[in-house]
Amino acid sequence: MRQLNELIDKEDSAWPILKTWFYDAKNQVEIPPAKDPDRAEALVETQVTTRTTMGAIVYETGGLLIDSGWLRILGSGHPRLPRSLPGWNDGRTLLWRGHTPPFLLIGDDVLGGFFAIDGGGLVAPGNVCYFAPDSLEWENLDRGYSEFVQLCLSGDLTLFYEGVRWHGWETDVSELEGDRAYSIYPPLWAQGPPINERDRRSVPLAELYSLWIGADA
Repeated sequence: MRQLNELIDKEDSAWPILKTWFYDAKNQVEIPPAKDPDRAEALVETQVTTRTTMGAIVYETGGLLIDSGWLRILGSGHPRLPRSLPGWNDGRTLLWRGHTPPFLLIGDDVLGGFFAIDGGGLVAPGNVCYFAPDSLEWENLDRGYSEFVQLCLSGDLTLFYEGVRWHGWETDVSELEGDRAYSIYPPLWAQGPPINERDRRSVPLAELYSLWIGADA
C-alpha cells in the first residue's frame, strides 16, 4: 500500500479544478470540510492520489451534498455526511484488504439510489452506474468518475429525478441525516399513486442497501 506522502500531490492536485467546478455549479452544493486524521486515513484506505478527482474529494472534503442533500458524493466523512468512501465500502464491496471489488460505491441519493464505479461486476466496466430504486436494476450512466461529478454539479437533476420528487422535498431532504434515506410505499418500482401521495419514512440507508443489493454484492 502506498503511504500518505505518496498519495498527496501538492504540485498537481485536482483540487483547484474542483473548486472552479463548485464555483460554476448550476446545482446547489454544500461542501463539508475534511478533517485530520480522518481525511488522511480515508485517502490511504482508498489508495488514490490527489491528482485524481476522487482523491481530491476524499482528502479535501467530508463529501458533497448536492441539491439540499438529495444527492451525496462520498469523501472522508463529516457529521453532515457521516460516512467515508472507504468506510461505506468496507464489508459491502471491499471484503478484505487487497480485495478487488466488483464495484465501488461512490455516492447515493435520498431514495436509496446508489452510484458506483463498475469494477467488472455490473453492466459497464469503468463507468459509473446507478442502482435505480424504480427498477431495482443497475443502469450505465456512460460517464467516468470526473464526468459523473460534473453531472451532479451542473446537470439537469430535475430531469434525472423526474416523477420521484414530491412537493416540499427541499425542506424534508435538508433535514435528513446523511446516512439515511426514504423508504417509499408503495415502492417506486411498483404501480401506485403519484409520489406526493405515497408514504415516505426515514430509514438507515444501510437498511435499503442490504434489502436491495447486499445479498448480491
